[in-house]
Amino acid sequence: MVLIKIIAAIGKNNELGKDNDLIWHFKEDLKFFKEETTGHKIIMGYKTFKSLPKLLPNRTHLVLTHHKIENNEVIVFSCLEELLNYLNELNETVYVIGGSSIYQLFIDKANELILTEIDDTREADTYFPRFDPKDYSAELIGEYSEKDINYKRIRYKRRS
Repeated sequence: MVLIKIIAAIGKNNELGKDNDLIWHFKEDLKFFKEETTGHKIIMGYKTFKSLPKLLPNRTHLVLTHHKIENNEVIVFSCLEELLNYLNELNETVYVIGGSSIYQLFIDKANELILTEIDDTREADTYFPRFDPKDYSAELIGEYSEKDINYKRIRYKRRS
């Protein structure tokens, strides 16, 4: 059975990004993202895929889009149903890495949310979907400070 985990860094108002880029670039958080997702399949939308400087090493890129992607190392799905059918055949962990509309599609399907909650607000044009923390048990993974901004990482596991 597939285990779906959403991973994101969000501001106080659920800010994710602006102009197809991350708002915050914390070295420790990017390192955590790499360690957490390496060796796994990662699910994203077209804009997130296009925002990557290159394919992320040692990860299989699954992109949900109607756009044509000319790269045989990327698995493209043209509809959610097709992607879900593919995922239902897996017995592994996959990570949803964005953007906003992809998070929205998976927020009710994910077993876990791994959120870096940043104690800051910034101008944004994309936001993480609202969710009810009461539907999850929360585990504090760690608390950090970088560039005079505090943030904490929380693992939310969906309650059965």
